[in-house]
Amino acid sequence: MATILRSPRFLHLWYAFQFLVVLLQTKVLCHQHKVGDLDAWGLPTSANPLVYAKWSKYNTFKIGDSLLFLYPPSQDSVIQVTKQSFESCNSTDPILYMNNGNSLFNITTDGNFYFTSGEAGHCQKKQKLYINVGNVSSADSPSYGPSSAPSYPTVFGSIPQPPSPSSSPSSTSVIIGAVIGSAISAIINGFM
Repeated sequence: MATILRSPRFLHLWYAFQFLVVLLQTKVLCHQHKVGDLDAWGLPTSANPLVYAKWSKYNTFKIGDSLLFLYPPSQDSVIQVTKQSFESCNSTDPILYMNNGNSLFNITTDGNFYFTSGEAGHCQKKQKLYINVGNVSSADSPSYGPSSAPSYPTVFGSIPQPPSPSSSPSSTSVIIGAVIGSAISAIINGFM
């Protein structure tokens, strides 16, 4: 039995198993956000004119995440613009232009990001999105004006909030798993 446990083939399998345990304990740190969730990137409806303002308010963005804009490429596009262009709906000098209908924007830095439709008149109809990434002051956030939707009391309790970053498991579990796996390996190999 001892010769089997010390064979190179067994050791390779054991180290592969330890590696898989560590991988399973790590948490994926990035997320792909579909802009508008169930609503595709398009003109907001009269029933929900501030769909993108509400959507960005209830999502948390961080470096490594991405935004997915889905729309018919023959009918729309997405442009990244400055704050001034966002507020004035000026689409003449975009920072970035995307028009393939399956547009992915990768978040690589902290900051405020502004997007509008590249189609004439769509920005004025509230087809625009502002997101804040990281600990950047949101004092630069645009004003969307008063909400046209009436406010209703919550009948079934409070709306659940997304978990805070402090409640997510830390890398301590990964370190503990690696130490335990190494100790077991050392015991099997007779080094302890």
